[in-house]
Amino acid sequence: MDPNIIFALSLTVVAGLSTGIGGLISFFIKKENTKALSLGLGFSAGIMIFVSLVEIIKKANESLISHLGQATGEWITLTAFFAGIALTVVVDKLLPENINQDNICLEGDNSCKMQRMGVFVALAIAIHNFPEGLATFMAGLSDPALGISIAFAIAVHNIPEGIAVALPIYNATGSRKKAFLYSFVSGLAEPLGALVGFFLLKSIFNELTFGLLFAAVAGIMIYISFDELLSSAKEYGNGHIEILGVTLGMVVMWTSLILL
Repeated sequence: MDPNIIFALSLTVVAGLSTGIGGLISFFIKKENTKALSLGLGFSAGIMIFVSLVEIIKKANESLISHLGQATGEWITLTAFFAGIALTVVVDKLLPENINQDNICLEGDNSCKMQRMGVFVALAIAIHNFPEGLATFMAGLSDPALGISIAFAIAVHNIPEGIAVALPIYNATGSRKKAFLYSFVSGLAEPLGALVGFFLLKSIFNELTFGLLFAAVAGIMIYISFDELLSSAKEYGNGHIEILGVTLGMVVMWTSLILL
């Protein structure tokens, strides 16, 4: 295989699997510590809200404007964003409520809700990682230095996203293995996106498809942040601990963007 292809694919693997680091970090938040859980869920929501509205939607808008023009590009960005929210509402209705290991939910038992949330977040992160992997791969092929920069930036962002995936899974099941596995698998979408893009989508992957995907992903992540993460953070917290978590998440993500 061409060494350039191996190099570019390696970048996407490193960037994608950094979600596993976030999965490991989540193990330090104990199940019985509801304040820490609320803080962690709020932190995850802050990460996803900030990266969606400040970075992802910005990139989507820029791509669509460059392809379609100012006015049309902005309207298509708006449409794709809310289409992502609408799609997530449909998936939310279709995703079974009973997804714990025994397929049984007892009234007052929040384990099913937590595990369902983890699966939902993992799905959103995986969809988000797919076009990122393709973008990293293409950048690595065309300009190795640019590819390294993009891969590093994505790796840093994927760590807190791994926390968002693993935290509710770990809290629901108490299984480090399962929590890590979900965060790890969601990161595999990065190299998978690179491979699928290279073999199947290279001819149609352009500013238009990139912008549409990213705008829809931003909508998906916003819905999950408000409907799943923040509602649960509020439920487990007291006072304003969940808002502190949201704020810290935004600070961490904003700082990473400045440093990179």
